[in-house]
Amino acid sequence: MHIDIRHEIRHDRMALLGILVLALILFMAVFAPLLSPYSPTEYTGRIFNPPSMDHFFGTDSMGQDIWARLLFGARTSLLVAVSVALIASSLSVLIGASSALVGGLYERFWMRAVDVMISLPTIIVMILIAAYFRPSLPLLILLISVFSWPGGARIVRSQVLTLKERMHIYAARTFGADQRHILKNHIVPDISPIIASMMIQDARRAVFMEAGLAFLGVSDPQIISWGKMMHQALAFTYLDVWKWWLLPTGILLSLTLVSLSFLGVGLEAAVDPRLCRHEYEHGYDHEHGCDREQGYDHERGVDQNDILDQEDEIGLYEMEQYEIEAHENENAVLMEAERC
Repeated sequence: MHIDIRHEIRHDRMALLGILVLALILFMAVFAPLLSPYSPTEYTGRIFNPPSMDHFFGTDSMGQDIWARLLFGARTSLLVAVSVALIASSLSVLIGASSALVGGLYERFWMRAVDVMISLPTIIVMILIAAYFRPSLPLLILLISVFSWPGGARIVRSQVLTLKERMHIYAARTFGADQRHILKNHIVPDISPIIASMMIQDARRAVFMEAGLAFLGVSDPQIISWGKMMHQALAFTYLDVWKWWLLPTGILLSLTLVSLSFLGVGLEAAVDPRLCRHEYEHGYDHEHGCDREQGYDHERGVDQNDILDQEDEIGLYEMEQYEIEAHENENAVLMEAERC
């Protein structure tokens, strides 16, 4: 599966928008100390202060700068997203690919384990585990990763079952390559677009679950989280403070989730052409594999608008010729019938 992801993303406006929003949020998280003069835990001496030049989004019930807490909350969300994406995708590739390559009892064991993991209620299990262990960011990342890999393992297994029957895999085995060499040098490069798509989906799920668990109180009290900020703001909805406390937090969290979704959909469309949004009625020709609006042929890499128009004209001409010949044959048959 050799797919030029960069080329596909460049021609997908939704994916480009997602990348732009993610880049902005990443910039906010990395340069948080420079973008805010206040520490997220610093007491400014003003409680429920409305937005001003000193405090862009005002202060909360503890007198802390909301803008600073938003910036450092982005760090938490992105850290959880990247960590879960790496761990969950690694487990999915390792277990899914090895199950397909080894087969037998090993494969049946892991597939039944996947069925069990998928059937468990994720949120309830995480809350129960947090009740017995002290909630912390590493524990949260580990829990989300454990419940995120089973779906990806199924996808990887199905792809590897197909890839291992390819000729280049047979050739590698003929020359004495072991399973580890095949997995590292042939399987993983071939399914790299699928792995990238899985990582985006795991990251989106991680951001959502981290915020949701923090909103429910299952998080480290010392960690700044968007979900915890929303939970704290809901206690003061009877005041005007929710306008500059709850809304910016919810909007920033929503933008992060939507941008990850846009990027994930763009990668899925690149991996599977059947999911491509450039359908024929919107300008995409499945038969010729090109975009009529942009005039780009994904296989040949040339402008195809003129060629497609000529092919349409040729098709109409052939249809007209066929109708003329059919009409002439019908007249010939009627004339022969009159003679008889």
